[in-house]
Amino acid sequence: MTPQTNSQNLILDRNQIAQKVIRMAYEVFERNFEEQELVLAGIHQNGYKLAEMLAEHLQTISTLKVQLLRVSLNKTAPLQEPVQLSPESINLSGKVIILVDDVLNTGKTLAYTLNSFLPLNPKKVEIATLVDRHHPLYPIASTYTGYSLATTINERIDVVLTEEQVGAYLH
Repeated sequence: MTPQTNSQNLILDRNQIAQKVIRMAYEVFERNFEEQELVLAGIHQNGYKLAEMLAEHLQTISTLKVQLLRVSLNKTAPLQEPVQLSPESINLSGKVIILVDDVLNTGKTLAYTLNSFLPLNPKKVEIATLVDRHHPLYPIASTYTGYSLATTINERIDVVLTEEQVGAYLH
């Protein structure tokens, strides 16, 4: 589904998203400057694209080794299919994992995803989201937030991160 490009629905444009990602990258580095390595685990699809953007900026501002991990799950029925991590070869034991998603709404997606990481004995798990909507139903809070926006439960935020279009839209 392609969001409307009506300017009244646009909450973040391409430049604003880029600015938010750069600021988040600096925050990640400030909180993890003593680490040798970070794992950015992006929720497929937009969370992974956001993780790629964060990794690119982290590699320009720091000497941290950044590994990308794709996290795939059934967001509407997370118990019906197992969470998949790829590549599976990344060792997460003792590592800092930053779980990345585009929008934090209720926390359900991130809560179900955390269950996949905890048995792998990470050093710590942090959460980065481009937009935090403030409708928590699960005990999940974003460590790094690009944009915080209180919305009604009936509103929805769509984030588009493609070559042709980058933006966040309120519907």
